[in-house]
Amino acid sequence: MRKLILQMQTSVDGYVSAAQEDLDWQVWNWGPDWAWDPALREYFNSVFDNVGTILLSRPMIAEGYLDHWRRTAEQHVGDPEYRFARKITDVEKVVVTGKRLDSRWDRTTIVNGDLGEVVQKMKQGDGSNIITFGGTRFAESLITDGLPDELQLFVNPTAVGAGDSIFASARNNGLRLTHIASRAYACGIVVNRYALKN
Repeated sequence: MRKLILQMQTSVDGYVSAAQEDLDWQVWNWGPDWAWDPALREYFNSVFDNVGTILLSRPMIAEGYLDHWRRTAEQHVGDPEYRFARKITDVEKVVVTGKRLDSRWDRTTIVNGDLGEVVQKMKQGDGSNIITFGGTRFAESLITDGLPDELQLFVNPTAVGAGDSIFASARNNGLRLTHIASRAYACGIVVNRYALKN
């Protein structure tokens, strides 16, 4: 059975986006200036080494996620630090949506259906791990349904004060997690890995 990994950047106070939209709070905001230190870059790439499928939200793909990383891969051909970008381009992508969306991306399947059912079917298939990226609501839906096997939270050394949380649905009853590992990196990022408790 394949593992579903939910990977998100967060602020030190637990938000995945800032209420102040122009606040530059991430050490690396996915732009051309990659400010992560070499050890964190290597860890990030190593996660993708074990990925066979990427699960994306409809807004993520519509807003240019795949186009951005395809261009990045083309700009850094042969650079081992950007092997993750080539992996994003090369592996199977799945987008689950309730709205009409025509696929114009290579190796990308658009699925209309229940998110939980689609993910469970994907996890039962053969192959390497599934990694998922999306906005706040998408990530929160996955967590609420208990679908991720692992959360990888890249905690940036910035407090944003207010914003969106992927744990909003846990406000009333809480959400117990099992700690897997934590590591601090020279650029200021701390990667915390957790499993959801059943």
